[in-house]
Amino acid sequence: MSTQNELPTSNPPKECDLWSQKPWWCQPWSILLTGVLVPLGSWLLFHKLWITLPTIVGVLIWWLLFLVIAPAAYRQAANAAQPSDGEQLHD
Repeated sequence: MSTQNELPTSNPPKECDLWSQKPWWCQPWSILLTGVLVPLGSWLLFHKLWITLPTIVGVLIWWLLFLVIAPAAYRQAANAAQPSDGEQLHD
């Protein structure tokens, strides 16, 4: 019984592992900062919506992929691997 209670407590460190394995330029803060600066720079340089709007859409897709989908997939993979270890402990 105590092993079942201990397994969920080991999930949070695995969630943090994704970002601890990434270099500084691939951290959430740097992704957000770059995603703000690129469209801002596009607007300040060109003052053209037809350039800036696709840049914003590209940044939003990039954010969705790297800040939402990738961490969720990593978390799901880590959680899927962990119950198999727990099942082996119970057998």
